[in-house]
Amino acid sequence: MASYNKVILMGNLTRDPELRATTKGTSVCQIGLAVNRTYRDSDGNNREDVTFVDIDAFGKQAEVVAKYMSKGRPILIEGRLHLDSWESKTGEKRNKLKVILESFQFVGNRSDTGDTGYENVSPPSRKSDSSTTGTSHKNMDEQDIDDDVPF
Repeated sequence: MASYNKVILMGNLTRDPELRATTKGTSVCQIGLAVNRTYRDSDGNNREDVTFVDIDAFGKQAEVVAKYMSKGRPILIEGRLHLDSWESKTGEKRNKLKVILESFQFVGNRSDTGDTGYENVSPPSRKSDSSTTGTSHKNMDEQDIDDDVPF
């Protein structure tokens, strides 16, 4: 039987990333993500539903997430579901569904929740002239879009 295990989430970090290393030296970063959903209930009132998701990142991605992200920052992640199973100290079987991060993108800008030390994490603009130097990322994107429009 065919199967497909892919998760795409965008939300805000619920805590600062926790970076550690395995015994073999692989970096592991644990983050918590809050994902919101807004909807209208049967009485016409706006409601918000929040889901909290634990995410594990490994290797270089773990190091980058730990370096540039902090509590409250928005992030878009792609990953896969993984069920952790263990036995508690009292002998109970425990399970927890997590997401294993496969790729991610920073969302928003530095002013969202404060300065985290990174400038622009999106791909560089195709323009290389000095007329775009010093402009905001938003302005550079708008200029690129205008250049690509065929009419």
